[in-house]
Amino acid sequence: MTRPPRQSGFTLIEVVVAFVLLTLVLSVGFQIFSTGMARAAELDARSRALDIAQSQLAAAGTVAPLQEGQTQGDSEDRRFHWTTSVTPTDEGQDPKMPTQGAYILWRVETHVEWTTATGRPQQVALATLALGQRTP
Repeated sequence: MTRPPRQSGFTLIEVVVAFVLLTLVLSVGFQIFSTGMARAAELDARSRALDIAQSQLAAAGTVAPLQEGQTQGDSEDRRFHWTTSVTPTDEGQDPKMPTQGAYILWRVETHVEWTTATGRPQQVALATLALGQRTP
């Protein structure tokens, strides 16, 4: 007695299971990819806001002497709004000693605000201390 030759290949159930698994893997992969791209865009916006804040801190006191007050502005594309405030500070001074000298320590603080693509408001704040002339 001879056995009939065995047929090789995949059954319909094996093919359906393979397509279901492939669909699951591709959908999870696409979701991970799209979430990563959205996160990269958010990080790019935060990096740009930090650049704006740093440039505003660096510019404070270079064009005109430091004096108490607040300035505001927008980035070139109007996506970011910045506010820089300058206030005198007594950090590092002995409170028992009278204030003397022609120089004073100023606190320079910059806030940058923007809205993400999803509509969430975001903000970055940087501050530094700068030495400047005492205003009369």
